Parts: sequence; C-alpha cells; structure tokens
Amino acid sequence: MRVSLLYFASFRDAAGRAEENRELPDGTRVSQLWDSVSREIPGLAAFPTMPPAAVNRAYVGGETELRDGDEVAFLPPVAGG
Repeated sequence: MRVSLLYFASFRDAAGRAEENRELPDGTRVSQLWDSVSREIPGLAAFPTMPPAAVNRAYVGGETELRDGDEVAFLPPVAGG
C-alpha cells in the first residue's frame, strides 16, 4: 500500500523535505511507521516516544492500522512563551 507522509516544522527540517510517499506492507500501524521513520532520520530518533499523529487530518493512536491512500502526519512539539 502507499501512504503520503507529511513533515511539519522541526520534523520537516530534520527530514529535509515537506512530504514523501511511502510503500508499506498491508497492516502497517502508525507506530510501526514512526519506528521506521525515526530510525531513518537521525533528528527524529531523539524523541523517546511517538509524537501525536494524524491520519487523514484526524488524531489517532499508534495502534491505528493504515490503509492505502492515507495521509499521515506526525506532529512535532511546539515551544511557546
């Protein structure tokens, strides 16, 4: 299956791109995608746990199973003052 992965803010900086398409095995869960991405992109490996995630613009948990054509975004922490 193919999903679209979006990168925002510091995650975009770490990845060096705003988005990409990924081929994944059927049955891949959001947490498995994060594990894969964080191993590939050193700047994301610093996060001890999976950040909030959205699939098709709705917040989801790591156990959510992805489907062909889904749009996935991991949401970086935001600092403010």
